[in-house]
Amino acid sequence: MIGRIRGQLIEKSPARALVECAGLGYEVDIPYTTFFQLPDAGSEVILHTHFAVREDAQSLYGFVAALDRNLFRLLIKVNGVGPKLALGILSGLDANQFIRCVDGRDVNALVKLPGVGKKTAERLLIEMADRIGQLEGQFVTVESAATGSGEAPVVRSADAVEEAEAALIALGYKPQEAARAVSRVAEEGRSREELIRLALRNMIPAS
Repeated sequence: MIGRIRGQLIEKSPARALVECAGLGYEVDIPYTTFFQLPDAGSEVILHTHFAVREDAQSLYGFVAALDRNLFRLLIKVNGVGPKLALGILSGLDANQFIRCVDGRDVNALVKLPGVGKKTAERLLIEMADRIGQLEGQFVTVESAATGSGEAPVVRSADAVEEAEAALIALGYKPQEAARAVSRVAEEGRSREELIRLALRNMIPAS
C-alpha cells in the first residue's frame, strides 16, 4: 500500500498531478479540492494517497489533507460509489463540508454534485452517518502542501474562463451550467483556479 508521497511536483492539472520521488514519476488522480492547494510546479509536495488495484488498472489517488483521503476510503465502501464518483464528491466538497452535510442530512447539497442523484444522496447520508464516527479525533485543518508559496499564476481572462469551463465540464457539469457558473464570477486577472473554486462555491450551497 502506498499511503504517502513526498517529492517534487512536476506537473499539475485539475484532475491529476505528476510527482517525482526517488527518480520515479507517480501519476496521481486528485480532486479539485486538492488541486486548489497544490504549489507551483517544481516545488516540494506531500500527498496522502490511496492505491487501488483492479484487473484492468492500477490507480493512485492523492489528497493534501489526510482527512480527505480517509473520507475517500469510506466513500468507496458505499454501495454504488466508486473511486470516480468519490473524487467527484470531494471535488465539490472537502471533508469538513461533507461531514456537515451528513450531520445536517443535507440532501440538497449532495444532489448538486455531478453524478449524485437523489437516491445516491440519500444512500450516502444513511451509510455515511454510521461511518463518519471513524473520522472523529482526526485533524480537520489542511497541512501545508509544500514549502513554496503555491500561488496560482495569473493568466489572461479569456484563457482562464475557457479552461475553467472545460474543467467543470470534465467534472460532470453540463456545458450550459459550467458557462453560467463561470460567467457569474469571471473578473479580469482571476486565475483558472480561482474561477473554478468560486464557480463551484456558487453551484453547491454552503453548509
